[in-house]
Amino acid sequence: MSATIRLTVAQALVRFLSVQYTERDGVRHRLIAGTWGIFGHGNVAGVGQALLEAGEDAMPFHQGRNEQAMVHAAVGHARQLNRLSAQAVTTSIGPGATNLVTGAALATINRLPVLLLPGDYFATRAADPLLQQLEHPTEADVSVNDTLRPVSRYFDRVQRPEALIPSALQAMRVLSDPAETGAVTLALPQDVQAEAYDWPQEFLAERVWRVRRPVPDPVELTEAVNAIRSSQRPLIVAGGGVHHSEAEEALKALVDATGIPVASTQAGMGALRHDHPADVGGIGHTGTAVADDLARTADLVIGVGTRYSDFTTASGTLFQNPDVRFLNLNITAFDAHKLAARTVVCDARAGLEALASALAGHRVDPAYEAAYGTGKERWDEVVDRAYRAADESAVPTQTQLLGALDAVVGDEDVVINAAGSLPGDLHKLWRARGPRQYHLEYGYSCMGYEIPAAIGVQQATPDTPVWALVGDGTYLMMPTELVTAVQEGLPINLVLIQNHGYASIGGLSESVGGERFGTAYRYRAADGTFSGAPLPVDLAANAASLGMDVLRAKTVLELREALATARASDRPTCVYVETDTATATAPPAEAWWDVPVAETASREAAVRARTEYDRQTAARRTHL
Repeated sequence: MSATIRLTVAQALVRFLSVQYTERDGVRHRLIAGTWGIFGHGNVAGVGQALLEAGEDAMPFHQGRNEQAMVHAAVGHARQLNRLSAQAVTTSIGPGATNLVTGAALATINRLPVLLLPGDYFATRAADPLLQQLEHPTEADVSVNDTLRPVSRYFDRVQRPEALIPSALQAMRVLSDPAETGAVTLALPQDVQAEAYDWPQEFLAERVWRVRRPVPDPVELTEAVNAIRSSQRPLIVAGGGVHHSEAEEALKALVDATGIPVASTQAGMGALRHDHPADVGGIGHTGTAVADDLARTADLVIGVGTRYSDFTTASGTLFQNPDVRFLNLNITAFDAHKLAARTVVCDARAGLEALASALAGHRVDPAYEAAYGTGKERWDEVVDRAYRAADESAVPTQTQLLGALDAVVGDEDVVINAAGSLPGDLHKLWRARGPRQYHLEYGYSCMGYEIPAAIGVQQATPDTPVWALVGDGTYLMMPTELVTAVQEGLPINLVLIQNHGYASIGGLSESVGGERFGTAYRYRAADGTFSGAPLPVDLAANAASLGMDVLRAKTVLELREALATARASDRPTCVYVETDTATATAPPAEAWWDVPVAETASREAAVRARTEYDRQTAARRTHL
C-alpha cells in the first residue's frame, strides 16, 4: 500500500501546484509560479489557509485589488515567459468568481495559460442557499462559475476530495500544452476545500510536463517547400506563435537565406527587428503601406503562428491576388486550416528550421527584394515624420509621444498596450528592437489590461523596464492594481494620456455615421448631448493618491525628460500628458475593417457611411 498524507483539499492542491514544472529545450520553469488572490467567505478558510500554511517559498502569494486584473497580471506573466510558466488566481464565490470571466476570455483567445480557482457553493448542500448564491429553479447543480465554461479550455467542479487528483492532472496537461492552452478553471466548493483526505504521496511528488516541439509531417513539408519554390511573390505573416516558440532566430535564418519579406500581426511584432531588411512592419487594417501592398499582390501567404483575425485580413479584403494561396505553419490544426490553406502542423521553430533546410539555395527574385526594400524606406520616412516635432515647446501629438518614448527605451524594455487608438499607431509606427518589446493584447483588446499586465511582466522578469501605455478611458476602467505595484515595490512605468474620452471609438463612430455620439468625456450641454466643456478630472492626482510618483509633461521636451526620469526611477512612476488631438500626425489606415453601418438612416452622415461601406464590402473575398 502506498504512503499517504492527510491534508485538506486546498492544502493538497497548493502542495501539488508547488511542485509542477515545465521543461523545454532542457530549461525548467515552475509551471505555477505564484497565486493571486482576494479572499472572501468562499475561499478564505480553504485556499487562503492553505497558502498561509504552505508559505511563500512553496507558493508565493500576490494580493490583488480586482479579480479581472489579477487574471490580466497572470496573463502578462505567462506571455513574457513564452507560456512556460503561469500563475493561479483564487477568488471567493459570487461576484469575485464572475469577475474572472473577462480575464479568462482574454487568456483563452490569446492562447495564454492561467489557472483559475474560484470558490463554489457547498457540495453537501448543508447550507443552501448561501450568501451570493445564484439559485437556478430547474438546474440545482448550476452556479455562477458556469459562466467560465465557454471561456475555459478545461473546466471542472471538484465535488469530492478524490476527484481533485484526475482534475488537477488534466489542468496541468492543458496549461502546459501549447496546442491546448488557455484559461483552466477548477471550481472549488467551499466545504470541499476544507475537507481532509489521505492523499497518495505520488500525487504530491515533483512532476515535469515536457513542452513538445512537434516536427513537420514529411508530406506536408514537401508540399510546403514546393509551394514556396513555385511562388513569385511570397509573404510571411508572423504571429504570436513565433514568440511563444522562441522561433525568432529560426525566422531570421529563413528570411536571410530566402529574402522572403515578413509582415507581422499585433502579436507577432518584433519577430524580426524593425531594421532587418525583410521586416516590412504590421499587416492589415493597422498595417504599414508596404506590408499591405505586398499582401494585395502576394501569390503565397505563409502564416506562421497566426490565427488570422479580421484586423490581419482587413475583414477578408486584403489578399486580392486572384491566384493567392495560403500556407499555414501552426501548432494547432484549428488555426493551420484557416483560409483553406496548405498546412504544416508543428512547432513554429521546428517548422521554420525544417523549411530553411529544405529550401537551401532558393531565393526570391532580386527585383522583388528591391521593390519591398524601397517600400520599407518610404515607410521609414512616414514614421520619421509622425515621430518628429517641429516645435519641442508645443503640446505633443500621440505619435510624437511614441517618438519621445522610442528615443528613451532600450532594446530590453517592454511596451504594453491593448485598446484605444494606440494599438493602431503602435502597429504602424513602433520600431520593435527585441522579441519581447512589443506587448500588444489585441486578441480581446481589453481596456484595463495594461497596468496589471505590466505587473505580471515585471514579476516574470524583474530587471526589465516595463511601460504601460493607457488613455484616460482605459485608465478609468481599471487603475486598481497601481496600489499593488506600490505595495510590491514594482517600478512599472505608466504613461497616462489624457484626450478627454474614447478617442479611438470617437473616430470610428465618425467614420460609420455615428457622429462621435457618446464618446467624449464632457459635460452635458443644453441640447442634451455630451458636447460641453471637458470634465475637470485630474487623473494624475488620482494616480498620485494611489501611491505613484507622478511627472506632468505639457510639451514635447518636458515629455522626453519625464520619460527618461521615469525609466531611471526605482519606484512606480506615472508620466501624465495631455495630447494635441486637433493636429493629425498619424498616417491613415492602409486597409479596411468591417464595422457594419446602418442600412437605412435619416441622418446624412450615416447615409454617406453606408455608401462607402457597400463599396468596401464588394472587395471581400472568400478564400477556398
